[in-house]
Amino acid sequence: MFVDNVKIYIKAGNGGKGAISFRREKGIPNGGPDGGNGGRGGNIVFRATRDLNNLVAFRYHAHFRAQNGQAGGSNNKIGKSGEDLIIKVPQGTIIKDDETGKVIADMFYLNKDVIILAGGEGGKGNCFFKSPTRQAPHFSQMGESTKEYAVRLELKTIADVGLIGYPNVGKSTLLSVVSNARPKIANYHFTTLSPNLGVVKYYEHNFIVADIPGLIEGASEGQGLGHEFLRHIERTRLLVHVIDISREEGRDPYNDYLTINEELKKFNKELAKRPQIVVLNKMDKVRDYASIDEFKYRIGKNKKVICVSAICRQNIEELIKTIWQELEKLPKLEPLEIEEYELDKKDKTEIIVNKVSNNVYEVSGGFIENISRGIVVNDYESLSYFWKRLKNDGIVDILKKKGVKDGDTIRIGKVDFEYIE
Repeated sequence: MFVDNVKIYIKAGNGGKGAISFRREKGIPNGGPDGGNGGRGGNIVFRATRDLNNLVAFRYHAHFRAQNGQAGGSNNKIGKSGEDLIIKVPQGTIIKDDETGKVIADMFYLNKDVIILAGGEGGKGNCFFKSPTRQAPHFSQMGESTKEYAVRLELKTIADVGLIGYPNVGKSTLLSVVSNARPKIANYHFTTLSPNLGVVKYYEHNFIVADIPGLIEGASEGQGLGHEFLRHIERTRLLVHVIDISREEGRDPYNDYLTINEELKKFNKELAKRPQIVVLNKMDKVRDYASIDEFKYRIGKNKKVICVSAICRQNIEELIKTIWQELEKLPKLEPLEIEEYELDKKDKTEIIVNKVSNNVYEVSGGFIENISRGIVVNDYESLSYFWKRLKNDGIVDILKKKGVKDGDTIRIGKVDFEYIE
């Protein structure tokens, strides 16, 4: 089964909880707090590899969670950080936010790690909250919790050359004789059910060729198999359009040529403008050589045409040479130009204050979410520390500007507080 579009769910690890601990040593009656910080959660990391050629494995394993950070310990021991979860995908995979459709990353470069979700920060231990006026804090900070996100993986094959053409025109055979690829070959329609890649060597140079499954009329609207794989042509620099010049299938070569190019245009106008080499295949079965001259005349003198017999390996060296010469004129493959989009953007300076009713004010935003991880509702010292932060960091001033009065309710997360002047 070939899969090139799949939805998965990813979640970075939660941060570990800060510890609440006090030194208890003989001869040291007032040891003080020594609770250590929690460890950071593991990241979700994607890595492009050539070991995979499609996304079928993600059909059976769609949920990925990185390891949580461990809690802090006594004696100021920092909790162990969670291990990163490395998700390997085929080179050329595009990662999108499933909700917005925005591109998060293009896995264009081999073995380059891309952090898609960062792990949660570890919570501070009670030692962190010690101060001259707070000698023995009995509270610590929770680790940062992370969210689960749905992302869509879409594979767009990375190849220098794309082999296109009707089914059974000999593309797979051609790929097998010009490269190291060994595709499945048989004499019936749609033998190729997925793009095949092969590396072609030309002296000290090499380039990658992709055999795109057979296109037919209506492919851009979903007919046949070709419409599923048109996206794999989008990254190619050069198209090699294979035509069955022998008319073995009873079709007219010139009409095949026009039809396939029309499907490219309908799918993506830029594809129709991409440089093409026309390969007239199955020359070993041609009896009327006048048909070749007629074909060349009808498509125009400015088109580059090579006559070959893939099965007899006739004129293959000339074809490889011509392809390389054309590639030398074209710019190198580059990753997609995308507007940078961070899936889990964390603005820890954001403060939002809204009046939700006559006497209720809601405080939210990254800043308040971060400091509220240290609230222990039933601990006076914890609440005192939290209120001091609200005053020192200007949140109380913002509430006053919004009109808060004595006795009003301030809602932070799921907890309501009474405002007292």
